[in-house]
Amino acid sequence: MATLHLSQDAEADKLLSDDPLALLIGMVLDQQVALEWAFIGPRTLKDRLGHLDARKIADMDPEALVHVALQKPPIHRYPAAMARRVHELCQLIAEEYDGDAATVWSGATDGADLYKRIKALPGFGEMKAKIFVALVGKQLGVRPSGWEAAAGEYGRKGTYMSVADIVDGPSLDKVRAYKQEKKKAAKAAAQAPA
Repeated sequence: MATLHLSQDAEADKLLSDDPLALLIGMVLDQQVALEWAFIGPRTLKDRLGHLDARKIADMDPEALVHVALQKPPIHRYPAAMARRVHELCQLIAEEYDGDAATVWSGATDGADLYKRIKALPGFGEMKAKIFVALVGKQLGVRPSGWEAAAGEYGRKGTYMSVADIVDGPSLDKVRAYKQEKKKAAKAAAQAPA
């Protein structure tokens, strides 16, 4: 089994590597915060709840999960909203995947189906779904026919565009530099006269 290096914290990365639900939760949290913070979030939740069980989380009152997320340090810059989204994710995993997050990708018939399954998850838009397809393809060996096409540009080899490409500290720095350049280019384009 591959060892992920998304949080840059050995214990949190081990959880992400070993627990598919933790990986999905980390990906949900990877929004408007430093990605290390997002991917430490699943370990923080597990420490506070005593588990990361999709069925148990789905059975919780969503506001009880919000309370857990708000404890210091909070799991996210927007802990209440993200806790509710994690609750929705766990409900979907419990109902549609019998509580087994890995079947989201292990049951996919091809790359298009994998993308469709991931995009249907709460908190996964088009770009995040493509990035996750690339992540499981590049780092976890989940490569149904057509996975690279489903991942779009994120599925290409030798890129440093997203979490799919982070395998250590230096690759994290390259991904961060790419994102900063992209933001700078978008800002310049927005300020350019029409």
